[in-house]
Amino acid sequence: MGVLRGFLLLIAITLAACGEQDATPQYHATDNPRLLSEWGQLGIAAGELRLGEGVVPYDLNTPLFTDYALKLRTIWMPPGTRATYREGVALDFPVGTVITKTFYYPLADTPGMVVAGDGHSLTNADGSLDLSRVQMIETRILVRREAGWSALPYRWNADQSEAVLHRYGDIVPLEMINAEGEQTTFSYVMPDANQCASCHAPDSNTRVIEPIGPKPRHINRVFDYPDGPQNQLEHLTEVGFLTGAPGPQDAPRNADWADVTAPLEARARAYLDANCSHCHSPVGPADTSGLNLEPDVPHGPAAGFCKPPVAAGSGTGDRLFDIVPGEPDQSILVFRLDTVLPDQMMPELGRSTIHREGIALIRDWIESLPGDCG
Repeated sequence: MGVLRGFLLLIAITLAACGEQDATPQYHATDNPRLLSEWGQLGIAAGELRLGEGVVPYDLNTPLFTDYALKLRTIWMPPGTRATYREGVALDFPVGTVITKTFYYPLADTPGMVVAGDGHSLTNADGSLDLSRVQMIETRILVRREAGWSALPYRWNADQSEAVLHRYGDIVPLEMINAEGEQTTFSYVMPDANQCASCHAPDSNTRVIEPIGPKPRHINRVFDYPDGPQNQLEHLTEVGFLTGAPGPQDAPRNADWADVTAPLEARARAYLDANCSHCHSPVGPADTSGLNLEPDVPHGPAAGFCKPPVAAGSGTGDRLFDIVPGEPDQSILVFRLDTVLPDQMMPELGRSTIHREGIALIRDWIESLPGDCG
């Protein structure tokens, strides 16, 4: 009888632990694990997605729009290593660094439907996430190896117990409802490894893959950590992940595009920076367009003001200039943001829906601009 009780207890313990994963961060120098759990950056316990030991969550002032998905971002570095501060580009991360970005949606009351994220993360201060409240889509990994960065996309399974490497991407049919009760059916496109590289190679001359989110101007903001709110640059320095950073007041900082108390110009330029400037820069993949959407470029042709397109076609919407001050309906920029047709939309990758709130911001900004194009 005692043996039987012991056996039943063992079964109960096994069942209770089913689907749970220990999260001990690992650096894989050469292999690409099939399972996300093998990286140890994220684990599952008590129905929650939890961060591995020493994994630090972070967020951006203004993030890239991805079909209204919410995102959990993390950084981990091997003990004894740290990143070096630099401006204009991402921090200089050491070999062994693992950066993750997990995409998910809040669940709607209607079964099988998700809610359009409003940008406010559902994660707790420690980075944990209640899996009963969300539909997990994918986790993308950037790992810094001796030869450079590698990008790996992982697709979450149906019961949200594991994510599996999908080097060739995936298409996820979704039904989404927004705050106004409007419903949308669309296909969330999970990029393949090559498409990851197309966005994460911001220098068209070198085509070297690197992070584009953790730049000082994007991460110079306060984050609600378990011990209380703290500036992210200060926190990364305090935990030994960063060296050489100035005080937050001396580092560049983008505005939060959704912060209506911030200047309209700053919000709009931050939005274009996050969504466009990794391609539209002097060295980016779209450098031949002559359009530079980095936030410090002054008003003028380089920033699209009264600048005709390099190549005419369906992508212009029969409009003459990228930005026409005071005239959003005559600006190519608005036309390309307000479509999902593959030969017309911008960005070319990363979305299958139209960001209505983002377009409203850019329209308001252009309408506020003085001058005209003659």
